[in-house]
Amino acid sequence: MNRRPFLTTSALALLSILFPTQAFSSRKRLPNVLILGDSISIGYYPFVKDALEGKVNLHRPTLPQGGFENCAGTTHGVAKITEWIGDTKWDLIHFNFGLHDIKHIDPQTGKNSSSFDDPQQASPEQYEKNLDFIVQKLKKTNAKLIFATTTPYPDSNLKPARKPGMHKVYNTVARHVMEKHNVYINDLHAFVLPRIQELQRPQNVHFSELGSQELAKIVVKTILKYL
Repeated sequence: MNRRPFLTTSALALLSILFPTQAFSSRKRLPNVLILGDSISIGYYPFVKDALEGKVNLHRPTLPQGGFENCAGTTHGVAKITEWIGDTKWDLIHFNFGLHDIKHIDPQTGKNSSSFDDPQQASPEQYEKNLDFIVQKLKKTNAKLIFATTTPYPDSNLKPARKPGMHKVYNTVARHVMEKHNVYINDLHAFVLPRIQELQRPQNVHFSELGSQELAKIVVKTILKYL
């Protein structure tokens, strides 16, 4: 019997018992990555997860009864951000808020509205304040942060109502916040705009399966770049 391998194995076994942290500290763990966002991110998330399998531990908020949680607008984000972060040591967080903030809400019922006369869920000014609050919370994790710009949408016949071009206004606000906090930007808006007819569902803010797959490619590329 060759005693050297036996002795080496025995020594490692003894070390793992006496000093478990030191014995296994050389094992490289997969980075923990969190995706926060609305239904657009829910659409591309499964494709991102498949592409990053074995490369990262990918997560997004889930509902108690199962299924993915829609992170919605910044008002909801302010209320939930601490819960979403939890106590996990995140290496990278890819996040977005915008489409829900832009939509109009009936001030009496709080439900989605089809009228431009009703207020937006969060005005550009409130969006900026909320987004700044969220980013400050995210920065405390010491994770690398990536903000995905809000994707464009058709100019008419949307339910709930969203004024034409407001995605550009809110992205301008978001860029200001991200530059202030030195947050990386994944410009999904610029990616979608020239291909909107190909990738987006008709009269809808959401994307076809092809659209979600194409968005996922950009998200994967960006995550790997900054990891």
